[in-house]
Amino acid sequence: MTMMIMVSFSRFCCRFLKLRAVFTCLGPLNHSFSSLAKQHPASFTNRIPISVNGSLKLTSMVSDAYECNVKISNLGRHGNVNQARKLFDEMPHRDIVSYASMITVYLKNNDFSQAERLFLTMPERNIVADSAMISGYVKAGQIDKARDVFDHMVERNVFSWTSLVSGYFMIGKVDEALRLFHQMPYRNVVSWTTVVAGYAQNGFIDQARLIFDQMPEKNIVAWTVMIKSYVENDRIDEAFELFYRMPQRNLYSWNILLSGCLSSNRLNESMQLFNSMPQRNAVSWTTMVTGLARNGMIKPAREYFDQMPKKDTAAWNAMITAYIDQGSMVEANELFNLMPEKNIVSWNAMIYGYARYGPSGVAFKHLILMLRQNVKPNETTITSVLTACDSIVELMQAHGLVIHLGYEHDSMLANALVTVYSRHGDVLSARFVFDQLEAKDIVSWTSMILAYSNHGCVHHALQIFARMLRFGNKPDEITFVGLLSACSHAGLIQKGQKLFDSMDCAYGIKPRAEHYSCLVDILGRAGEVNKAMKVVSEMPQHERDGAVLGALLGACRLHKDVRLANQIGKKLIDQEPTSSGSYALLANVYAACGKWNEFALVRKKMKERNVKKEPGFSQIEVKGKSHVFFVGERSHPQVEEIYNFLDYRLLPLMQDMGFNPEGTPELLSCYNE
Repeated sequence: MTMMIMVSFSRFCCRFLKLRAVFTCLGPLNHSFSSLAKQHPASFTNRIPISVNGSLKLTSMVSDAYECNVKISNLGRHGNVNQARKLFDEMPHRDIVSYASMITVYLKNNDFSQAERLFLTMPERNIVADSAMISGYVKAGQIDKARDVFDHMVERNVFSWTSLVSGYFMIGKVDEALRLFHQMPYRNVVSWTTVVAGYAQNGFIDQARLIFDQMPEKNIVAWTVMIKSYVENDRIDEAFELFYRMPQRNLYSWNILLSGCLSSNRLNESMQLFNSMPQRNAVSWTTMVTGLARNGMIKPAREYFDQMPKKDTAAWNAMITAYIDQGSMVEANELFNLMPEKNIVSWNAMIYGYARYGPSGVAFKHLILMLRQNVKPNETTITSVLTACDSIVELMQAHGLVIHLGYEHDSMLANALVTVYSRHGDVLSARFVFDQLEAKDIVSWTSMILAYSNHGCVHHALQIFARMLRFGNKPDEITFVGLLSACSHAGLIQKGQKLFDSMDCAYGIKPRAEHYSCLVDILGRAGEVNKAMKVVSEMPQHERDGAVLGALLGACRLHKDVRLANQIGKKLIDQEPTSSGSYALLANVYAACGKWNEFALVRKKMKERNVKKEPGFSQIEVKGKSHVFFVGERSHPQVEEIYNFLDYRLLPLMQDMGFNPEGTPELLSCYNE
């Protein structure tokens, strides 16, 4: 009988040790299993029944629970959460380890809500589940709930302490994190490293270094965290100093320093560092190629790219983007065609490149190829396509694709559509898109204001501004550029002055050069040249750029003030000696006043300085064909018909409607809402 009892007890001990091992593997908690048994004795002794004859037997209940707990952990480790939960639910006898295992599975698979739900239904708590949930609450940003669990723990371990310290650092409560850290009965290297990282992520780099220097034991993670902190704060020299003091370096620490060098544009040091690396992985190569390419060093970037033992998609995309940034579409296209696998970033890069550099229609061609490859365009794709639209037909097709893809309520795309429709002269369609947008941001309102302003619809622009304010949106600098420009075109002096004055006093926006130039233009067009001159003389010197002086010079031309034009024109030409606009403005003043000798001298100076003026042009699309007309150019086959129509039909009609070449009022009838 005694022998039987000893054998049974021996088997029980083996099972007990296995159970303890599984429990210990649930997380880096380093907690004694015996303390858990002391804390909840009933949960263990009730599961170890004594036989009637007094012998101790390890029943199948313990064995089944142990096996199921192992399976739950294994299933969760491989992402099979539903199967793990099914096994948990079907267990005839669940112990506290079963609950802890299932909660850990949920947390490791980012299903916090299910973990919390199960945690709250536990028949009894244990240190494993409590510690796991503290970590889960911290990651979910629910620090108060984490603290509540922590405060109700009968016994705590270093993991629970460290998790809560990390949580307070994450929300910026540095003092509370430090208070907890100093209260810890025991600290390990993870605790110390957490404080170093916490100080660094809150911007206290020097304090992080003090804690780092105080660490009784530093592992490679601690060294790397401190180096990463220096790198992220652009303190590369200190990162190098620490890096070379490291007793042991791993590939991650090498890559961190390499990335920091490239981000700080220390390219020669980056190449030296890369060449001295004892080993490299795909991250090393991609970081090197991307960093050099981003800094415009295309040739060495391509050399490293060609040497890569295995090129990942990120490296291909980096090289393609670098070529596109240089405008080298031929090289970009060659690489794109060689790519073994393309992703949305690859397609977007090419579409953006062709939208920017042409030729016309190729961006749309790549969009079609992308759709044929079953790659769904995203907002970035469509934005690039919109900028590539050369005609209203293409724009409408792109708009149709936006609706088809379900992006019509995306504010970024809607704003782009408003801008592009306006650029093509279709203000009604721009307004339709604007009205359809449910969540309008400041860019949406400003885009519509600019659309109306650019087309002379001043009162419409002011109405949109009034609606914008009623909806509680605060204007920005660009909003006021549109409003002041509209007032300038319509000759609304008082309204323009009132809007300008409200920028600083009502909205805290300091006027910039473009705002001053609009105000000067408003005053100048109204004949208030002296007031305009006073605005220029009183404005900040650093904002007095060519646009402001150009607006003042335009007022001189309008009112034939040669004396002031001479003074302003010379300043403008001295300030922008290579700008053809400066010379043209002054020359136009002389021409308007009949000062042909002065006019000839300005033109002669332009020629001597090799300053060439790009001719202005207009463009119109008729039946899908684009027609371009340059100033003074008469090569169009229908030029006689066009000029006859302008002189004898359109111009009289415009004059009947109040058209004035020097100050066109808005033609509201063209844009009825």
